[in-house]
Amino acid sequence: MNLLEWLVAVLLVAGGLFTLIGALGMVKLPDFYTRLHAPTKATTLGIGCILLASMLMRLDRSEGFEIQELVISLFLFITAPVSAYMIAKAAIHLRVPLRTGTANRQLLETARDQQPPR
Repeated sequence: MNLLEWLVAVLLVAGGLFTLIGALGMVKLPDFYTRLHAPTKATTLGIGCILLASMLMRLDRSEGFEIQELVISLFLFITAPVSAYMIAKAAIHLRVPLRTGTANRQLLETARDQQPPR
């Protein structure tokens, strides 16, 4: 195996681990807000590693550079944080409860009391 194949293997393993950690976070974390954090961070990194490995493998096999993987990665890295923000904002306004003992509870109450922009 050459160096590029080793790099692809490392990226695939890292991508799989990040995705697994994100999936476990969805199941194990205690409340809605922390569960929202898991897929937007860990899973996005996991899919990014897997798509980067795919791009490198295509280059190694002399199949040329395809823009699809790059566009998918770009779309994912742009939309995941925006969608997580919108979901969290909706949860705040719907008054989804926090886990007891959560730090900075007053910040959430301040955000809930604000009037939506008109």
